[in-house]
Amino acid sequence: MEANTTRVALVGGGAGGIGAATAAALVESGHRVVLAGRTESTLKETAAPLGADYLVCDLADPGEATAVVGNVAGRFGSLDVLVVNAGGPSPGGIFDVPDAQWHRDLDLLLLGPLALLREALPLMARRGFGRAVVITSTAVRQPQPGLASSTVLRAAVTSAMKLASRQFAADGVTVNCVAPGATLTPRRLEVLRRRAEATGVDLDTAAAQDLADIPALRAADPSEIAAAVTFLASPHASYVNGTVLTVDGGRTETAV
Repeated sequence: MEANTTRVALVGGGAGGIGAATAAALVESGHRVVLAGRTESTLKETAAPLGADYLVCDLADPGEATAVVGNVAGRFGSLDVLVVNAGGPSPGGIFDVPDAQWHRDLDLLLLGPLALLREALPLMARRGFGRAVVITSTAVRQPQPGLASSTVLRAAVTSAMKLASRQFAADGVTVNCVAPGATLTPRRLEVLRRRAEATGVDLDTAAAQDLADIPALRAADPSEIAAAVTFLASPHASYVNGTVLTVDGGRTETAV
């Protein structure tokens, strides 16, 4: 970080899980952090011990993007780091996901993030520095049949971020994705419970079967995902742009 410069970071889904861990890591690395989410009580509870700020909003609503970015830039003088992180959509097979859910998930995973970047990246470019990091999933590289909505829409997000990464690269702005594998969050428990019910086994068995496919033989701690995000948000990652950083203990089988 440049001398006497405090970067301002907006972290979506900041009240818990990967978002809260990322907020803590960014605070530790010297950023002023604003947590974004829909529930004030949980945002306040997470923000207080970190010395972070918070903003109650719905980042899945593309119509809120202008107000969100304007609020942060107006209150704190800049928006330097944008971490796009949203809860995963409900599990379901490719023909099981209802049309209404596809539309909700499209806003949550693609249209909402695109609207945020559309507002934030030009501001970053004018200041000569910017980092956008989008949390996706290893499903973009190794599709997961039981997570059809996440697999399909996060793949679209990955392509969209690749295109976005070209827009302001010459102005010091980078756009990257972090693709977590199994991570110790409430979302993981939800997926494992659904899997246990579908296969007729108990939760412990479903969890053990899942870990057996991971070379590291464990799920990630959210702080390990946060470390990857913090690196991409730093000046040290100035030449890393338009890529997907997979953090999954070696589980993904594809070589690229």
